[in-house]
Amino acid sequence: MTQELIETVDIVRPGKSLVVAIDGPSGSGKSSVSKEVARRLKLAYLDTGAMYRALTWFCLENGTDLADASAVETAAETLPLEISTSPLEEYVRVGGYDVTLAIREPTISAAVSAVATTLGARTELIRRQRELIEKHHRRMVVEGRDITTVVAPGAEVRMLLTASEEARLRRRGIQLGGSQNAEQLAAQVTHRDAKDSTVVNFTTAADGVVTLDSSELDFDETVQAALDIVDTVINPVVKQSAARHRAVPGD
Repeated sequence: MTQELIETVDIVRPGKSLVVAIDGPSGSGKSSVSKEVARRLKLAYLDTGAMYRALTWFCLENGTDLADASAVETAAETLPLEISTSPLEEYVRVGGYDVTLAIREPTISAAVSAVATTLGARTELIRRQRELIEKHHRRMVVEGRDITTVVAPGAEVRMLLTASEEARLRRRGIQLGGSQNAEQLAAQVTHRDAKDSTVVNFTTAADGVVTLDSSELDFDETVQAALDIVDTVINPVVKQSAARHRAVPGD
């Protein structure tokens, strides 16, 4: 897998690692929010969901039986994937072919859970994801469904970005430009979540993971809330000291 290494600017935690792991259900805004957080913090960015979608496209393109776990695992191991790790550019290529738009098609959305729940394929993609985190000197925003608990449980910042089902369906519909009917949206959001939850928990925050509910927040407010979480987690002593100082009159 070839990757471009973006030049990061050490503004936050200069000279130290800063992995921001963000999990959440479909339609919660993970990708757009994570990408903007990465841009603001001058970090690399990885959409792990796009990797599963790319593998699904690869399997379907090659006639791989998605019910054959061994065949899907082999496809994962041989997947010739290139994926952007810059928040300023988006591309996904398989064997040099641009599938950035193709992997968002309803046919891929309907089939991706079959791939994502194949444990051997997950193991291979998780290996690649960890490899990319290290390649970027552990300065990256990584988003998906098992980042806070499996891919990067030692991340400096771990959060669960969630929203009500109504909000998630509405946002996904807007994202797709109104091209999907209610049944198709439900398949892409709630039905897929139900299938994926059989192998990973992305609806309840694990110990040490901060929950961010964006149901009543717009995009900018959600980004700011995420940035506030990052700031609070990596600067706890400073925050506590400031709070104590304000609490002591005449100090």
